[in-house]
Amino acid sequence: MADQVTTETDIALATDLPVTSRLHQARWVVFPITALALLLVANQVFLLRIAGFQLPSTGFYYALIGMFFCVLFLTFPMRHSEALRVPVHDWVFSAISLGTGIYFASIAGDIINRGWDFEAPILPTLAALALFVLILEGLRRTGGTVLFYICLVFAVFPIVADYMPGLLWGSQYTPRETLSAFVMGSGAIVGVPVQVVSELVIGYLLFGAALTVTGGGKFFMDFASALLGQARGGPAKVSIISSGLFGSLSGSVVSNVISTGAFTIPTMKRCGYPPHYAGAVEACASTGGSIMPPVMGAAGFIMASFLNVPYATVVSAAILPAVLFYAALLLQVDAYAARNGLAGLPKEELPDLGKTLRKGWPHLVGVLMLVGLILFAQMERSAPFISAGFMLTFAILRSPKQTWTLLAETVLEAGRSSAYLYGILAGIGLIVGSLSITGVGSSVSRELVFAAGDNVYLLLVFGAITSFVLGMGMTASACYIFLAIILGPALTQQGLDIVASHLFILYWGMLSYITPPVALAAVVAAGIAGSGNLRTGMKAMRLGSILFILPFAFVLNPALILRGDLWEILQSVGTAGVAIWLIACAFEGYLHFIGRLPQLVRVLSGGAGLCLLVPEARTDILGLGLCLCVVIFGVISRKRTALAQ
Repeated sequence: MADQVTTETDIALATDLPVTSRLHQARWVVFPITALALLLVANQVFLLRIAGFQLPSTGFYYALIGMFFCVLFLTFPMRHSEALRVPVHDWVFSAISLGTGIYFASIAGDIINRGWDFEAPILPTLAALALFVLILEGLRRTGGTVLFYICLVFAVFPIVADYMPGLLWGSQYTPRETLSAFVMGSGAIVGVPVQVVSELVIGYLLFGAALTVTGGGKFFMDFASALLGQARGGPAKVSIISSGLFGSLSGSVVSNVISTGAFTIPTMKRCGYPPHYAGAVEACASTGGSIMPPVMGAAGFIMASFLNVPYATVVSAAILPAVLFYAALLLQVDAYAARNGLAGLPKEELPDLGKTLRKGWPHLVGVLMLVGLILFAQMERSAPFISAGFMLTFAILRSPKQTWTLLAETVLEAGRSSAYLYGILAGIGLIVGSLSITGVGSSVSRELVFAAGDNVYLLLVFGAITSFVLGMGMTASACYIFLAIILGPALTQQGLDIVASHLFILYWGMLSYITPPVALAAVVAAGIAGSGNLRTGMKAMRLGSILFILPFAFVLNPALILRGDLWEILQSVGTAGVAIWLIACAFEGYLHFIGRLPQLVRVLSGGAGLCLLVPEARTDILGLGLCLCVVIFGVISRKRTALAQ
């Protein structure tokens, strides 16, 4: 469990207090290092050329790796016994990380001009060995032992690639050549994952930190409570909306469960929801935040880089499936509340909507500003800095005495989040580099297409299973990066839409958060709810079951990701909306406006929903026919029940 917990972003469940304690001890180092790193990023993003200074791109990446690995070793402990203090060896690791990062930043030009990515002199080679070892240790601390061993295997693979059988055979490298390629090549440690984090994601981590420190999480909770708290099953709906809003900006599943679930889960229990159901609702709602624009965690930005499209393209493609997922959750908890007679909260216990908006409008405006700058101004690199600055400015104007506290906490939170992400993605760069230099990535992709033949459904099922299994041991970003190289080309070679194919991989990679045996989000929620882990996980899997279906629906029908002509999109959105409603009714045994459904009618309702999600005219006609039967049988059943009473 400890390894799984440490795979979560910035706030870990079991180590939150120890990490904070270590951060407090080392804040006099972490704060200036992080502030300097953020200034360096702003200098690159806005082309400020402060004092005429502008690093070349690879030098910029090395400098940030050095700075944030310095923060990592001061923040994340080597072992649990060191969780409350920063031992001497971590100060040493921190100093070496910073020194090697700065060293490679200073020789970035020589690395390119002199071909040191193939074979380097002894001093850069020794420095590369030190950085390589530190990156593996940083990966172990942030990503857990499972991901550590996976990356270690790929790190060794180029040395033995010539001895591997079949599709695993690849070009072989000596240990020194492998080390040079990994550390000084442009496609491994400083490859696409680190490039995307350095140029794009850090700004969004800063935005998330500013949102958290200025009270954005409480605002979204109060806003959702004021809107839906009094409704039927209101606490569950508040959980879904608030977790969706906050999770879409933080991109972290477990920290979302912890921060919002601490309030929503006890409230759901108080209003009549069973503990396991309350935990499952929060787990599903928090998991959905990682696929809900505008931020979607690091994976969305990495996807845009892999596809070589603006991030706005990924956002526009991801929005409808995410909305359908949250609609399915809302419909299910509403049907459950109606079937069991669960009311909302009393008005006197809820925040006033007007007061909430007057106090928290800067957060709402900041989010809308972020979305507007991304979608309409195409300012995806600078948008989070502008929005974070806006929220911090208003927070400081309201509480001038808290200026230093607000700025310091924002910088420290951004530093910890960034250190976590660099620890994961620099290590993942070893996988990317290994597949690239040996040529195995492209050969595996070709073999997948050959094995599936012309059966696109077989390839999709294989991809779904692979994504899910890898998602058990990797973070969503790590799983996506690996499969984007291996599976992405195979899917697109079968004629599938490229954006839909990559979203398919991302969705299935994060399903392990709510699916036993891992079900990390459900396990954390179960701890808060006081329910059994397995029971909560099974209920979360059922509540979030639409996530198992949606990827197949939109990869076979790209209109569901808003790609196609207007009429086709409208038709697909309409049928998908009805399908979601029917599936939700089938799961909960309750049809809105009619009432409880017999078992046979529930089966018909689920079948009708599945038919409507299949992108064919015949299945749409069949689905609508079954839908009509559901309504008719439901009305008949309702009349019989009324007569019996």
